[in-house]
Amino acid sequence: MLIKRAFDLVFTVPGVIFLSPLFLLVIIWIKFDSPGPVFFRQVRIGQYGKPFKILKFRTMMVDAEKHGKQITIGADRRITKSGKILRKYKLDELPQLFNIIVGDMSLVGPRPEVPQYVQYYPETLRKIVLSVPPGMTDFASIEYKDENAILGNADNPEKAYIDEILPVKLNYCVKYVESRNVFLDFYLIVKTIYAIVK
Repeated sequence: MLIKRAFDLVFTVPGVIFLSPLFLLVIIWIKFDSPGPVFFRQVRIGQYGKPFKILKFRTMMVDAEKHGKQITIGADRRITKSGKILRKYKLDELPQLFNIIVGDMSLVGPRPEVPQYVQYYPETLRKIVLSVPPGMTDFASIEYKDENAILGNADNPEKAYIDEILPVKLNYCVKYVESRNVFLDFYLIVKTIYAIVK
C-alpha cells in the first residue's frame, strides 16, 4: 500500500500542477454556462466502508438529485451544455485528483459507489471490493465508459443497473483487487486515456 500511495502522489501532484490552466478554463466555462457552484460533491463509500465526499466538476443543474435518479441516463435533461462535453471526455472527473492527494482515493481502484447501491453488494464481494482504496478508473470504468447511453435504452434504468451492470462491475473490481500491482495500475491509466480520446 505504501508503494501504491507513493505511485499515486508521484503522478497526481505534478498532474494537478500541469492541468491547472485547464482547471481554470473549466471553472470559468461552468460559471458562465449555468447558475450554481463549480464543484459537485456527493457521498460515496470508500475503503473499509468509510463514507467520503467525492469531488467533481458540476455537469448538471443545481439539486439535480431532487429532480431524478442518482444514476444518469442517456440525454438526461438535467445535464448542462458544458456538462455534455465535460462528461464525454471525462473532464468532470479531474477534481478527484484532490481526493487522491488527501487520501480518500487512488488513481486506480474500484470505482466508489453511492451508499444506495453498495447495499446491493453481496457480503463476500463487499469485503473484497472495499478492502482497497477506491479509484478514478478500473476495468469497469473502461468497459462501461458509455454507461449512460446503455442505461438510456433500458425500460427500467435503475433496475437494469442493479441487476445487470452492477454484478459485472463487481466482478471486475474483484479481478482488480486480486491482481493489483503498480504495473497493472499504469496499464489501466494508459488504457483509460486511450478509451477517452479514441
